[in-house]
Amino acid sequence: MNKKTILVTGGSGFFGQILSRYLIESNSYRIVNIDLVDSEYANDDFISYKGDIRDLDLMNEIFSKYQFEAVIHLAAMLAHDRKMLKELWSSNVDGTQNVMDMCLKYKVGKIIFTSSNCLWGRNFDYPVKEDEEPAPVEIYGRSKLEGEKILLSHPDEVTGIIIRCPTIMDEGRLGLLAILYEFVDDNKKLWLVGNGENRYQFIYSKDLAKACELSLGYDKSTVFNIGSDDVKSFNYIYQYVVDHSESTSRLAHFPPGFAKFMMKTCYFLGISPLGVYQYNMISSTFIFDTTKIKRELGWQPTRKNEDMLLVAYEYYHKHREEIKERKDVSAHNRAADMGFAIRVLKFFS
Repeated sequence: MNKKTILVTGGSGFFGQILSRYLIESNSYRIVNIDLVDSEYANDDFISYKGDIRDLDLMNEIFSKYQFEAVIHLAAMLAHDRKMLKELWSSNVDGTQNVMDMCLKYKVGKIIFTSSNCLWGRNFDYPVKEDEEPAPVEIYGRSKLEGEKILLSHPDEVTGIIIRCPTIMDEGRLGLLAILYEFVDDNKKLWLVGNGENRYQFIYSKDLAKACELSLGYDKSTVFNIGSDDVKSFNYIYQYVVDHSESTSRLAHFPPGFAKFMMKTCYFLGISPLGVYQYNMISSTFIFDTTKIKRELGWQPTRKNEDMLLVAYEYYHKHREEIKERKDVSAHNRAADMGFAIRVLKFFS
C-alpha cells in the first residue's frame, strides 16, 4: 500500500501521540512529527524531529525532504506559566504563520488545525454554533483566533480546516485536571463554584482523531465545532467519578462571587495556576453545537463526559508516583503545579 505522508506539529504532546498512533494503525499513513520535546512513541512509520516550528531552516529541511499530503497543526503553547506569555504569542501565532508559509512554498494543499473553545470566556445558555462571533478573554484564546485567521487566509491554495475543541480527554490527560484527580485520590472535598449545575463539554481523544482523519478527505476550507453529546452537570460527573472509584470525596460549593474574587486575587499574586479563562468559566456553561461536523463529515462522538473523566482519573490513580517524576514532557502529559493557594484549600478540605 502506498501510504500518505502527514506532518503533525506538536506530535509529542498528549493528543499528538494519540493521533499519530491512530493514523499509523490504519495502515494508510506515515507521520512526520516536529515538537519541542522528544516523543515516547516509536514506529517505523513515525519520524520525529525535535525542534521549533519557528525555526525556518528546520522547517525548510523537513518540507523539502517529504511530500506531504497535509499538515495537522497541533503545536501550541499553553497559558499556565505567566512568565511565558510573550513566548506563547510568538509560538502560537508566528509559528502558525510559518506553517502556512511552508505549505504555500512547498504546495501542500491542506492544513487541519485544532482550535479551542477558549475563543470565548463567558456563559452560554444555548449551544454555540460555528458562526458565533469569537470574543477571547485571554492571550491563549486570542492566539488561537489569530491562528484560525492565518490558516483560512489562502483558501484557493491551501484548504484550511479548523476544528474547535473543548477539553480533550482520555487516560493520561493531566495538566490542570491533575489537581482535581489529586483531590479525589486523597479523599478531599471537591469544590464547585456556584450550584454545580453548570455544564462544560469534553471531547474524547480518539473521537477527535477520527474527525482529523475524516477531515483529510474533506476539500473545503471551513470551521467545525466538536464535542461530546448528552453533557451533564459538574455535580453529576464529579459524583460519578467518586461513585465508581474508592474515593470518599464529597462535593462542596463556594458562592460564585466570593470564589471568583479569590481566584482573581490569587492569580494576580502568582499563587494559583487558575487564570483569566478559568475564573471566568468556573461556574459557566459552554457546549458546542456539533450539528455541522456530524452532517458534513458523518462524525459521531462515542464517549460521554463522565466516562472520560473516570478513565483519566483511573490512569492518574494507577500511575501517580511515576507522574510525579515526569520531566521534559508536554504540559498535558504532566501534572500542573497547584500553587500555594490550592495547596492551602486542599489542606483544609
